[in-house]
Amino acid sequence: MPARLLTPLLLVCSNVFMTFAWYGHLKYREVALPKVILLSWCIAFFEYTLMVPANRIGSSVFTAPQLKGMQEVITLLVFAGFSAWYLGQPLKWNHWAGFALIAVAAWLIFRE
Repeated sequence: MPARLLTPLLLVCSNVFMTFAWYGHLKYREVALPKVILLSWCIAFFEYTLMVPANRIGSSVFTAPQLKGMQEVITLLVFAGFSAWYLGQPLKWNHWAGFALIAVAAWLIFRE
């Protein structure tokens, strides 16, 4: 698979793990914090096994700032779905507006 396609695919998969590691515990506030931290670390391991190759492979066709910009947009899209689906907290207009501004910033990063 070409790096231009594999990189965003790996980033999406990585971000699913990252989002669960960082925010999944919010649904289970009764679980002790040390347990949540340990479980989050375990989930984050899988995030890293996808993120590091994504950046390594992607660096053959994208610059580091482009990889970071792409990562941020993917993170926001994954988080938006996660927030609505898993946490039951859909985003409001102002959240979408803020995310759109970040997407515009990422677009500018890809301009030559």
